[in-house]
Amino acid sequence: MTLVEFLTEPWHLVFMRRAFAVAVVTGLVCGVVGVYVVLRGMAFIGEAVSHSAFPGVALAYAFQGNLLLGGALAGMTTSLLIALVTQNRRLKADTVIGVFFSCAFGLGIVLVSTRDSWSTDLSSFLFGQVLAVGPEDVWTAAGVGAVLVAVVLLFSKELVAVSLDRETARAAGLPVLRLDLILYAIVTATIVLSLQAVGNILVLSLLITPAATARMLTDRLWAMTLLASLLGGTGALAGLYVSYAYDLAAGGSIVCVLTAVFAMVWCAAPRHGLLRRLRPQAA
Repeated sequence: MTLVEFLTEPWHLVFMRRAFAVAVVTGLVCGVVGVYVVLRGMAFIGEAVSHSAFPGVALAYAFQGNLLLGGALAGMTTSLLIALVTQNRRLKADTVIGVFFSCAFGLGIVLVSTRDSWSTDLSSFLFGQVLAVGPEDVWTAAGVGAVLVAVVLLFSKELVAVSLDRETARAAGLPVLRLDLILYAIVTATIVLSLQAVGNILVLSLLITPAATARMLTDRLWAMTLLASLLGGTGALAGLYVSYAYDLAAGGSIVCVLTAVFAMVWCAAPRHGLLRRLRPQAA
């Protein structure tokens, strides 16, 4: 098979075209939102929100409801509680997140244990099922993704100020609690949007890895945002090609590609890479 055939063959399949569209949109949005998660040092919130969606999905499954809607409601509820409790300065954010993370996931396990068997719908929530998306899913992902990116760009300066120094932002009169709620809501919506692409278990990688990779390459916010979105979109696209070529799980392939790119950048980044740091010692 020639390179041209390898690149064009998947596009002849309708389900692959839909998968490409959803994966790329998801990667782009995760890249943009992930920048603020990385700057805030709140990667754990992504893990907490993704797992807190689990009891909502399990409850929706038990009552034959919409799994993504159930996950979104549970995730939003947990995000709201985390944002409110973290306003208490005696408790660090990672401590509060750890409390709600473990509680939500434990509740999900309890709810799942009440069912006699797992269904393919529930397992697809955990591991992703991007190859099975329908045309309505493509338009939903595009619409929701556009809204999320627009909101992030609208509040960009305020979110950066709160991310870098909360106390200074509060002293400057910024509504820290409101901005926390906005950021947590954006992260939750982004995670729910990503569930079809990589699933609940791997969603944190899609949110964090492109932004972390971009962080190694630039110190400028606009450049970091642009790089993270490009890395997320192209990484998702490349992961689907790997999945198609070798008959592998799509979500896992996307994550492995993104992680491989991060590893290469971590080693070879011009200013902050491992090789750059070792070079003066070898001289």
